[in-house]
Amino acid sequence: MSRRQSFVLECETAAADRGMVKLHGVAQWPAPDQRWSSDCRPAIVLCHGFKGFMDWGFHPPLADLLVERGFTVIRFNFSSSGMRPGDDLVTDVEGFRRGTYSQDRVEVLRILAAVGTEIAVGHADPDHVGLLGHSRGGGAALQAAAHPDWRRRLRALVTWAAVSTYDRFGDAVKETWRRQGAIPIVNGRTGQEVPFAVEVLADLESHRQELDLHRAAGRRRAPWLIVHGGGDETVPAAEAGDLDRHAADPHQLHVVADAGHTFGASHPFAGPTPHLIEAMNATQTWMRRHLCG
Repeated sequence: MSRRQSFVLECETAAADRGMVKLHGVAQWPAPDQRWSSDCRPAIVLCHGFKGFMDWGFHPPLADLLVERGFTVIRFNFSSSGMRPGDDLVTDVEGFRRGTYSQDRVEVLRILAAVGTEIAVGHADPDHVGLLGHSRGGGAALQAAAHPDWRRRLRALVTWAAVSTYDRFGDAVKETWRRQGAIPIVNGRTGQEVPFAVEVLADLESHRQELDLHRAAGRRRAPWLIVHGGGDETVPAAEAGDLDRHAADPHQLHVVADAGHTFGASHPFAGPTPHLIEAMNATQTWMRRHLCG
């Protein structure tokens, strides 16, 4: 049986006027008989997507699978999720409203810095860390992998249905966004409508080079597995090909034929689908190959 640790970390904000935010998360690590035969205690950090959270759908069963394979797994809620453990709706509306892409990167870097020192102490090796991100979380993971602090230190990167650009709104929407100061975002699962502040757009436009995912793809050095559904209705599979073309070696593209954005998973989780099983198997194989090889 795996061990668990809930944690709360203080994290600085990308915007100087916002002070600190709290990052809520869970770490799991394998029982002694599930560990690697060597002294290596590899860790994987999971990054959820837009309108997601660490307990959404496939995240807990994915974490359980990776723990069974001998990894320590750390998942957390981005402050931009607007959710805390146990929430099913956005309760921190301000966190969601002002959740910038720059802040996502800051938070992934904060979690990475805490692996083995503040999180899972004695159960995770800070020198054998991998990242796995879904959708917008895939973009955040890629950004962190390209950061100078982790560019040559991160051992493995896997993205699922990752965005290839954060610039996802048309000119008409942007004009309304600037004029009104926010645009409504509707969660299709819950029907909840939450505002998305113009600060998010301003962050993207002010830090376009730093938030360029094509640039990050070429700068990162960790072995990268790009997993994408061939039938993704939210982030077209062409974006995976785009990332693959811009990626520095080593990298590999794995397209799951006909799979959608969540590989058939939903929330609450109703069990694995063939598409999800394929994504999970490709992921655990990649992590085993590169994290303690």
